[in-house]
Formats: sequence, structure tokens, C-alpha cells
Amino acid sequence: MSFLLPKLSRKKEVDEAIKTVAEKVLVLRFGRDEDLVCLQLDDILAKTAHDLSKMATIYLVDVNKVPVYTQYFDIIYIPSTVFFFNGQHMKVDYGSPDHTKFIGSFKTKQDFIDLIEVIYRGAMCGKLIVQSPIDPKNILKYDLLYQDI
Repeated sequence: MSFLLPKLSRKKEVDEAIKTVAEKVLVLRFGRDEDLVCLQLDDILAKTAHDLSKMATIYLVDVNKVPVYTQYFDIIYIPSTVFFFNGQHMKVDYGSPDHTKFIGSFKTKQDFIDLIEVIYRGAMCGKLIVQSPIDPKNILKYDLLYQDI
């Protein structure tokens, strides 16, 4: 399903998306088109893109083509999903050590829809971090790995 969503393959394109998407949540899925978990997430993103079109814009970013953002967001596990609103990086408390990105695939379409609604409403109220509405048992557990420290 990744062929249904627009792709950003250069740093300049990612920069432009972050700067120009206004009054909507910008969803950047970092991963690889051939990865099975990325394909599972892409399916959920593609199926919800139309329903969320008034609240969110979704792009796919290949981790190998835009390594500067892969390193900047410390993307070690894929897929990783990062959210912005009016150029501001939105953070979400998932009950995990990292609030900057969602790691893995969403279990259901409704989990993703609920998360976008919470981010959108929080951002419209001026919040930079929101509480995740996703059931903690549906969130992948992982340990942070710090490289090159």
C-alpha cells in the first residue's frame, strides 16, 4: 500500500513539508518500502488518509534516502512515525522512554485515528506534548539505545 501515499526522498522535500503543511498534523513515516512491518503500517496509513485529510497530511520517508533526518530523530527501529504541527515537532507520551516518535505499526486503524485526533486537538490548544490515547498493551515495548556516546 506504500504506493498510495506520497513519498519524500530528499532532505529538501522533508524540510518543505515541515515548513508548508499548515493547520494540519504532518505525519512522517520513516522506514523502508520492502519491510513487512512498514508495509503493515503503510496499509493503515493509506486506509485512513482520506478520513483524516482535514486533520493530517501523511508522507513516507525512506530512511536510506534521507539519512540526515534518520540520524536527527535517532531512528534505530523502523517503522518510526514522527508528528509535526505548523512546523513544530509534536511529542506524545506513549508511556515509553521516547516521546519524539511512535515506533512500530499501529494495531488498528482506530488507534491511529485516535492518536491524530489527540495530537490535532492538543496542537490547536498550543500544547507541544500530548498523552497517547492508545491502549498501552498496543504499544511496542523497547529499550533506548544510545549510539556513539
